[in-house]
Amino acid sequence: MPQLSLYIDKTTLQKIETAAKMEHISISKYVVKKLNESMFNAWPQNYQSLYGSIQDNTFTADRPKDFSDDHERELL
Repeated sequence: MPQLSLYIDKTTLQKIETAAKMEHISISKYVVKKLNESMFNAWPQNYQSLYGSIQDNTFTADRPKDFSDDHERELL
C-alpha cells in the first residue's frame, strides 16, 4: 500500500490522535477515513445555492400521479 508523509503542527497532530483514539482506530485509518469523507461523500461547494437558479419555463414540477386505474397487487 502506498505511503504518504505529511508535515503538520503539534496541535493538529494531537487533535488527530485524540479523534483516532475516540474511534478506536489507528491514526492512518482515521486520516484515510476523513480524506475519503471530504473528497467523496460531500456535495460540491455552493451546491445548495443552485436551488431555484434556473430561469427556464421547461423546468416544472411533475403533477401528482393518479393511481386510481392501477390493479390491486396480490398479497404475498
